[in-house]
Amino acid sequence: MSFSDFLFYFELGWSHIVSLDALDHQLFILALVAVYTSKQFKQILILVTAFTVGHSVTLALSTFDIIRFDSKWVEFLIPCTIFITAVANLFKNGKKKKSISLNYYLALFFGLIHGMGFANTVRMMLAKDQYIGWGLFGFNLGLEVGQIVFVALIMLISGILLYFFKIRQRDWIIFISSAVFALALQMALQRVPF
Repeated sequence: MSFSDFLFYFELGWSHIVSLDALDHQLFILALVAVYTSKQFKQILILVTAFTVGHSVTLALSTFDIIRFDSKWVEFLIPCTIFITAVANLFKNGKKKKSISLNYYLALFFGLIHGMGFANTVRMMLAKDQYIGWGLFGFNLGLEVGQIVFVALIMLISGILLYFFKIRQRDWIIFISSAVFALALQMALQRVPF
């Protein structure tokens, strides 16, 4: 695989999180990290990486044609994962170790579902490529870098609001989670597969 091919897949993964068409992915990441502060950046990186691992597993299984899913159900389940995460934020205390550990497992599991949403497109592209592993690696690396940049932006905004404008963290969590919940619920209702 040439470096330009690797860059193609990297940019594809990057745009999967930073493009205007990636609202569902952005809302999920926003809901996922809303309960954290910039002081917990290491935990956030592990959390986001858990999501990428789940995403990567589904992409790999789909690309090698081991699993296939009905896209209508996947497109419905993706906003469901977003509003479940947003609602869970309203009932969790981010400082409890048990709550933080549960976040990792949810991120991993929900990553599996989100990976299904992009699996068909990536499978078509990678099926023609003899270096499937490098393509998947490039895509997932681009996705991870895009997520880290997006998370850093979220942490910057929340840091400014929490530390300079003295907004309480609980108010921030309620505001973000409620807004994300409303948008995700609307997306889910528009995508009901039956």
